[in-house]
Amino acid sequence: MSKAADMAKVSAKGGFHLFWGLVASTVISAIGVIVIARVLSPSEYGIYTIALTAPNLIATFRDWGINSAMIKYTAQYNAENNSARVRSILVAGLIFETLLGLALSILSFLLSGFLAATVFRRPGIAPLIQIASFIILTGALMTAAQAAFTGMEKLAPNSITLVCQSTIKTVLVPALVILGLGAYGATVGTIIATLIAGLIGILLMWTIYKNLPKPDNGSGRTGMAEDIKFMFKYGLPLSLSSILGGFLTQFYNFLMAIYATDLMIGNYSVATNFAVLITFFASPITTMLFPAFSKLDPQKEKETLQNVFHYSVKYAALLVVPAAAAIMALADPAVSTLFGDKYTQAPLFLALLAVGYLYTVFGNLSTSNLINSQGETKLYLKLTTVTSAIGLTLSLILIPQFEIMGLIATTLTAGIPSLIISLRWIKKHYTVTVDWISSAKILLSSATAGAVTYAILSQLSFISWIKLVIGITIFLFTFLTSILITKTINTSDINNLKEMTSELGPLSHMLNSMLNIIEKLTTIFQL
Repeated sequence: MSKAADMAKVSAKGGFHLFWGLVASTVISAIGVIVIARVLSPSEYGIYTIALTAPNLIATFRDWGINSAMIKYTAQYNAENNSARVRSILVAGLIFETLLGLALSILSFLLSGFLAATVFRRPGIAPLIQIASFIILTGALMTAAQAAFTGMEKLAPNSITLVCQSTIKTVLVPALVILGLGAYGATVGTIIATLIAGLIGILLMWTIYKNLPKPDNGSGRTGMAEDIKFMFKYGLPLSLSSILGGFLTQFYNFLMAIYATDLMIGNYSVATNFAVLITFFASPITTMLFPAFSKLDPQKEKETLQNVFHYSVKYAALLVVPAAAAIMALADPAVSTLFGDKYTQAPLFLALLAVGYLYTVFGNLSTSNLINSQGETKLYLKLTTVTSAIGLTLSLILIPQFEIMGLIATTLTAGIPSLIISLRWIKKHYTVTVDWISSAKILLSSATAGAVTYAILSQLSFISWIKLVIGITIFLFTFLTSILITKTINTSDINNLKEMTSELGPLSHMLNSMLNIIEKLTTIFQL
């Protein structure tokens, strides 16, 4: 088996495990949010939210790119069978995250009185902020463990920690509130849930560490301080990029709060929450591509890198772009089914937000992962700076003038120059590029399915949920027909997909049956 095929199987398996974890934890968390909002009074819920705000803000300064470094180097050294370096990277990353998380928790605890009285003008919530401060430490345990899982490409433990956290929080927080603890119970329950999930994550991380081959005579070992310095050098630009991106998002929200009406903001919030459905497909892909690319040496494995990049774009687009097109076509009945007819502008906002996921056909999910996986984090920082500068400028022009529409236009436009620059840079330095013909076919097939679905639904007068079911059926049928007519996928692609999904257990049999049907249809259409 070629290295590219082997990597594809591992990535598909890991992506599937992350997918079910994201879906399950999101559903459980959504139930938890509803239950918590019901058992708490509006004022208590507000106090609970405010108490977590300051620690969560301080927590943004906890990582400094060490988690990304853990992912890169554990994947790289694991591919090189250098267990000594994998072990030292895991230990150094965990200790750094834990110590910094503890230090920032103490800092947040000490600042609680100032934050409560001066920043939030609610002196009485100081004890709540003190309790909430420990979420920085518990969160550090979780993120360190999840970085280890991702780097080792073992995503089932990652999903277990996500589901454990959401489940414990959903059960524990309402129970403590019902016992009469109010906002204190909600805060304590949240901390306990994160702590238990973090400890479970560390235990699972230890099982991975324990099963690593022990190096002979300590060969390849380095000092912990050297490892942290090594990872810090790699991760610092990524941390700065994250801070820039976080600032830009908060700046957008600040302008939106000033210039948009409450009604429009409510509609936009519904749309952004609904767009999470697309991230179920996008997040596993971006998560798995980073460690996959990290295992490749562009100088020694040029052909493998070309194949992996080429197919990462194509197969990611085959998942994400149709999902985005379906959301665009079905936005109206989907929003009406779940939220009724109160949010009249949400379907338009949702359809426009989905446009950003169409950029997957241009390599949007693959380029940054490839750049960072090869240690070019300074380049990534420059690209982020370009995006931030453009976004800042556009937001100051468009949001005051067009409100939410201006905000969406800004987010859709700001990253395009950086994407173009990254594609040109990758082609120049690694001689890899997107299969533009395949991308065009995927985009055409998705657009055709979306247009046909929207046109038919606009002529129907059924209630929303019936239109939604009919729309999904029409979209799937039209998309499948389109990719067969345009020959977007061929027998080689189907064989690749079968190989990639061969280790998904019982699910692989169901997928194989579907792929066999598509293969027969492909043969018929190619006659």
